[in-house]
Amino acid sequence: MPRANDRASINDPKRADDAKSVLRKLLDIQEQMQAGDCARLPDGLPIDRSYEESAINLLGYLCLRRHELRPLQAQLTGLGVSSLAGCEAHALSAVSKVIASLCSLTGEAPPNRQVAEVDLARGRQLLTSHTEVLLGAVPAERPVRIMVTLPDQAADDPIMVRDFLQQGMDCARINCAHGDPERWRRMAEHVRSGSKELGRACKVVMDLAGPKLRTGPIDSGPSVLKVKPERDKYGRVTEPARFWLASDQSGVDDAEQSTWVELPDAWLSELACGDKLRLRDARGSKRSLKVVDSNANGCWVELHKTAYFTPRIKIKAKGKKGSCAKVLRVPPQEPYLELQQGETLLLTRDGVGRAAQFDDSGKVTTPASIPCDVPELFRDAQPGQPIWFDDGKIGGRIAAVADDQLEISIDHVSGSGGRTKLRSEKGINVPETDLQLAALIENDLEAMRVAVTCADVIELSFANTVDDVQALAAELKKLGAEDIGVILKIETRKGFENLPSMLLTGMHFPRFGVMIARGDLAVETGFERLAEVQEEILCLCEAAHVPVVWATQVLETLAKKGSPSRAEITDAAMGVRAECVMLNKGPHILQAIRTLDDLLRRMQAHQHKNRGLMRRLNVAKEPFD
Repeated sequence: MPRANDRASINDPKRADDAKSVLRKLLDIQEQMQAGDCARLPDGLPIDRSYEESAINLLGYLCLRRHELRPLQAQLTGLGVSSLAGCEAHALSAVSKVIASLCSLTGEAPPNRQVAEVDLARGRQLLTSHTEVLLGAVPAERPVRIMVTLPDQAADDPIMVRDFLQQGMDCARINCAHGDPERWRRMAEHVRSGSKELGRACKVVMDLAGPKLRTGPIDSGPSVLKVKPERDKYGRVTEPARFWLASDQSGVDDAEQSTWVELPDAWLSELACGDKLRLRDARGSKRSLKVVDSNANGCWVELHKTAYFTPRIKIKAKGKKGSCAKVLRVPPQEPYLELQQGETLLLTRDGVGRAAQFDDSGKVTTPASIPCDVPELFRDAQPGQPIWFDDGKIGGRIAAVADDQLEISIDHVSGSGGRTKLRSEKGINVPETDLQLAALIENDLEAMRVAVTCADVIELSFANTVDDVQALAAELKKLGAEDIGVILKIETRKGFENLPSMLLTGMHFPRFGVMIARGDLAVETGFERLAEVQEEILCLCEAAHVPVVWATQVLETLAKKGSPSRAEITDAAMGVRAECVMLNKGPHILQAIRTLDDLLRRMQAHQHKNRGLMRRLNVAKEPFD
């Protein structure tokens, strides 16, 4: 029934006309939502029974979001009627209820349309049940699950896994881009045993690597070790450089100590604490070392000036006549290319990367090069298209395309001084290239055979098209594992644009979800658009009653360095709008789990899903067009 002030307002001719105008618009939208393709699933589309209502609600919501609703929402608010904000889970029901309210205000008879509608309670119930079958029951202490990516050492450290569980891990993610089947199985076994011991349920999730574009190997060049002391802002030494002299790498005193120099064992055995050593480094600079500790494996030395060590450099022991030795080996340094804005980079189909070559005047004679072994990239790329490396740290435009290389003009670097480093195994993104790559590669098929024996859920990386989803379904059918949970990782522009059709296709799986993989997605769509894109993904998935995993760089600084930034605390807190939040590995991951657990508990009283304005969505096009 309308309120007293609403009844009074209808006596105002302008407000009455506004109410009738809004009612006509909504009646037209309702008719579209109840007719044709907006209310009927495509022929031959297999939908699991548990998702039949959800599929119809998604179709209706897509129809609704093809309209620019913000002016309409403002009018509804002015009339004291629901503005449709937050209607994702019950789109048609919400429109029908607003129409009924407007009819009460205008005195018009509501339309006599008998259509089954998912109401708010049913929409929430469907999302809850779909989430529970995929990710397990909601924890008693908070509404959102926590997923943790297991580090490699979890395969050999069941205590670590048990600690993760104790701190609040609800889903354990195994990244199949690393390790091997035996290690994956041991990780899964540790999760199962720890879960049983603690009485805490935890799902095992295996993430297929997918066709990730990455940079290939780089020529290491000469072996050079740079050792430098710590200095204050005035250049004064605050901490001398400390490194290890050993007869072989196995003699390195600390397993995590990467700064070492190999020297003959007979010479090292004569050294004692307090001895002074002299040398000329690779630049010819005189340097002095002091032995500060020694044992049977070698000795620790300190250095107060920067030095460069290479094999064959001579080191003399002061005060010991004839005591001289040559450096046998220095630790291999991770090779890299140094790039600058305005330079050219060649991306090649094979070979190894090499630094740029210069003539005597400093002019580049041969540009820097780096390989990528995905042939489809060289087939599908076009001149003028953007290309990004290393999560967007380096960007450029494709200037020329050949069968075996791409010529790239670098126009963006994130390093200080206009220069930055590019290493091997770094991601490559080509957001405007229609790259025809299947989501499943040969290594994924092997990983799937393991996953169906020890995991609860499989994550499909780089899910871009309906064909990718159908290919996964076909492989699972071959393996007799059609009931295993499936999560589609949305990490490309193409995947985002095809999300509505992939959601409908994914409803074939009885246990189904979506991950917002925000790392690659930010590079693909543009960092400035990430917030908007993840908002749209959350809305579409809520309309489909499909659970969402909020992933990538959540509390990353905290997990890696032990101290979070203010921005990432806010970002993590917003994860309460999803059904699960994923943490990546790091030396301080236990602290990150505790912090996220606390954040999600606090935020559950403040935030629930989406309550925003409803502009027209380009992605809400007709599925399967």
